[in-house]
Amino acid sequence: SSAQHLGIFNSTNNGDPSNHIVAVEFDTFQNQEFGDIDSNHVGIDINSLQSEIASSAGYYKEDGTFKNMSLAKRKPIQAWVEYDSSRKQLNVTLHPPHLPKPKIPLLSLTKDLSPYLLESMYVGFTSSNGMLRSSQYVLGWTFKLNGEASNLDISRLPKLPDDDNQESGLKRILAISLSLTGFTVLVFLAISLTLFLKRKKLMEVLEDWEVQFGPHRFAYKDLYVATKGFKNSELLGKGGFGKVYKGTLLTSKIDIAVKKVSHDSRQGMREFVAEIATIGRLRHANLVRLLGYCRRKGELYLVYDCMPQGSLDKFLYNKQEQSLAWSQRFKVIKDVASGLCYLHQQWVQVIIHRDIKPANILLDESMNAKLGDFGLAKLCDHGIDPQTSNVAGTFGYISPELSRTGKASTSSDVFAFGVLMLETACGRRPVLPRASSPSQMVLTDWVRDCWEDEILQVVDERLKHDDNTYLEEQITMILKLGLLCSHPVATVRPSMSSVVQFLDGVAQLPPNLFDIVKAREIVAGTEAFGEAAKSLAQPSSVAMVTFTEPFTSHGR
Repeated sequence: SSAQHLGIFNSTNNGDPSNHIVAVEFDTFQNQEFGDIDSNHVGIDINSLQSEIASSAGYYKEDGTFKNMSLAKRKPIQAWVEYDSSRKQLNVTLHPPHLPKPKIPLLSLTKDLSPYLLESMYVGFTSSNGMLRSSQYVLGWTFKLNGEASNLDISRLPKLPDDDNQESGLKRILAISLSLTGFTVLVFLAISLTLFLKRKKLMEVLEDWEVQFGPHRFAYKDLYVATKGFKNSELLGKGGFGKVYKGTLLTSKIDIAVKKVSHDSRQGMREFVAEIATIGRLRHANLVRLLGYCRRKGELYLVYDCMPQGSLDKFLYNKQEQSLAWSQRFKVIKDVASGLCYLHQQWVQVIIHRDIKPANILLDESMNAKLGDFGLAKLCDHGIDPQTSNVAGTFGYISPELSRTGKASTSSDVFAFGVLMLETACGRRPVLPRASSPSQMVLTDWVRDCWEDEILQVVDERLKHDDNTYLEEQITMILKLGLLCSHPVATVRPSMSSVVQFLDGVAQLPPNLFDIVKAREIVAGTEAFGEAAKSLAQPSSVAMVTFTEPFTSHGR
């Protein structure tokens, strides 16, 4: 983001209605391209740096007269940003901290902000510099929903940092420099050569087309330091598409997960990075936040928030981990459904995940589930099919029509989610090549075959000790809904919004569900599927068909 974009927009997304950004700008430079009124103003921006309303910085005194304030002077300024949803009014008020809050706001905009705000939003600060060096300080702030934020205790705020004494510092540097001996110069040259070689190792090339994605790009050296040089001791896991390392960013101390992906096509890389930058703007409680990317020597690094509890498959299959109770498993299913519904139907574009499985379901410290790993995700506009013709995903979660046509869709995501539901309830993988009985080889077939006799016999043994009628009804509903979502016929599967309604109890499963599940227009056959499972016991990449690690996932 260049200086005039204040670190929040860039030349391509300024004015884009999909930004979902409401900002108050404190601007000390007059940009004609954005219609700035002067070089010392405050404005309200919605999805664009062309302010909806703006005013020279200042405040109204008690007698109604206007008093100018300079944003560039080293003097503290207290600002209030208040939105009344009932009156649809956004007010911005400035004043010196030692004076009471003025009754008349500096800016007052009457506008319904609900179309510009999502269900889950972030509140924060951003700034940028131009040719001249400057610093911006936030000495304190408070925030409150449904009420007025508490007053700041001015006496407890830190003081502004003192100016550096540049002249005396320069004299000290010159004095030290002139006292260097020939030996010191040689040592300096040796150190410089070492640093150059190390820097060359960490060097990366920034191409022209990447400039617009600047805010989403991480420096390779920052990731290298964060992961301790991508050491095996920092390895979280590995999958069919790359290794995942844990790390901590040196400056912000944020814990991250870095996925290292190989990528060869330059044109494909450009399109991929564009999609990654778009996905990085997603904000939802049940989606792992994609912080950005790094590109170096044909390798791509995706940077995510680190989830402390790891992945769902660790709790389902690692005997050393404590098993999840049914209430926890049910919440995981609901959380993932909510995140997937947001991707499919609630964002400005349709996002098809293409790799839904327990290894990509991450759990935070409160055991809230978040859908992660967007390395295979595809974007398209609502009502338009995505332009993709290669099969990608994990064996056992790939829908029949996807394996035939190579075209992913929201329906193929629903299929994978249905398998995930069954897997979470049954505590076993979708395909077991060495199952004790051929009928149990494919999870969906086994659950469907048990429906007529006793469907609960497929449930994870670790859940059967709890004899509770309500839980049995809930588990039965999950098994049946899982079969509906993983139906071999794409048009039979429900949308994710319908799935959320089923899970919330707002809607009931159709009374003829058994007949719907039994009706299989596509005869996939357990035998044929079983043979395929045996031949794909290891990760494979055949022609345009790519599978991630099927039976030994370690989480991402």
